[in-house]
Amino acid sequence: MITHLTALAVLSLAIVTLEAFAGVWINAFIVCVLGIGWVKKKTLNSNEKILLLLGCSRISLYCFSWVYSFLYMIYPNYVQVHTGFQLLTSIATFFNFSNLWISACLCVFYCIKIANFRNSFFIYLKVKIDRLVPWLLLGCGILALAMSIITNDLNEIALSNNLNFTSLGNFLVESIRMDKLVFPSFFLAGFGYAVSFMAVIFSAVFLLFSLWKHKQKMQTNSMKDLSVEAHIRAMKSILSFLVLYSINFVCLVLTLFYVMANINIVTILANIYVYAFPGVHSVVLIFSNPQLEKALLKILSCVKCEFCIK
Repeated sequence: MITHLTALAVLSLAIVTLEAFAGVWINAFIVCVLGIGWVKKKTLNSNEKILLLLGCSRISLYCFSWVYSFLYMIYPNYVQVHTGFQLLTSIATFFNFSNLWISACLCVFYCIKIANFRNSFFIYLKVKIDRLVPWLLLGCGILALAMSIITNDLNEIALSNNLNFTSLGNFLVESIRMDKLVFPSFFLAGFGYAVSFMAVIFSAVFLLFSLWKHKQKMQTNSMKDLSVEAHIRAMKSILSFLVLYSINFVCLVLTLFYVMANINIVTILANIYVYAFPGVHSVVLIFSNPQLEKALLKILSCVKCEFCIK
């Protein structure tokens, strides 16, 4: 039976739908460009491997999360008891953690590749990072799969004990009751979010510090302004990503502590931003990658020409 939806819930579903539609197309563009390049070159470098897997993960995340959000708002009583819903929740959880951890891997990769430190361990990582990338991505997939399986088991136990314990989109949702069945899910979700967030924080800070030191050295040695400007642009890009990721982390934490059985303004605003983050971050990645930016500008120029002809 379809529930009565408030105007706020309908508006949030409409916004989430637009975000999911835009996010799928943005990440589909990344996957297509990298896929075509893979076919032509017969190989992918480490950066392209991470971006390709991240794009695929975000496309899947948007699709499964939107389906769940739609069902949750239209048929909340149905999704809480249906076994198919548990599978949908597990899949959405898997792609949610995959997205977070692969994003963190990308930030760590950039830090190791770009930053310059004389530490012997850092130098060792810089030499071995290309070989470590496939293992890092495999580890992200295994951990995300483990999290989704454990979350599914906890949900089934909670439902069997008549607890109002569900999941909204791709995050854990809890009832007001805080007992032994709910706490492990909080802990697992919070731990997964914190691990990726700390990896991003440390990588971004180290990279910003390295770029700032290098910029100061270039200015002291009176090097070309273009090199200095390039480093300043890189620092602004990293700083903007750090801010976006930090806000995303806060919103994810809010969904753990404020999501109730009924839809409320806090969870709606948090979900809207969480839905927007993968798409916005992908746009930042496009304009920071010469291959993707060139392909996008080429498409836009073709579209502009077609429009002018008409």
